[in-house]
Amino acid sequence: QVHLVESGGGLVQAGDSLRLSCAASGRTLSSYVMGWFRQAPGKEREFVAAIRWSTGSTLYADSVKGRFTISRDNGKNTVYLQMNSLKPDDTAVYYCAARYGSGLQMVVYEYGYWGQGTQVTVSS
Repeated sequence: QVHLVESGGGLVQAGDSLRLSCAASGRTLSSYVMGWFRQAPGKEREFVAAIRWSTGSTLYADSVKGRFTISRDNGKNTVYLQMNSLKPDDTAVYYCAARYGSGLQMVVYEYGYWGQGTQVTVSS
């Protein structure tokens, strides 16, 4: 069992930056892929970014490529999502997720563990 707790959300203005954190516990993450997803009101949950814990390899959605950076801290068992140049369209609840295995997946059902989410609101 992997327990995930997100933090760092908030209200910011367009163009600002924000860093989300996801603290993981319960398992050694060396065999896991960690992902960030987001869900805006009335929309489906969508992939944002993923990182393979063992190698640090990453994958990004086209909509955030060049603006967001996913990273991990082995010592703290924490995954981060650095979000720069935020836009109103980035407004959503952001979820941290984990999947056992090495594949960098973009599909929601591939991830078996989820946090409760943190709200990010970007005003224009």
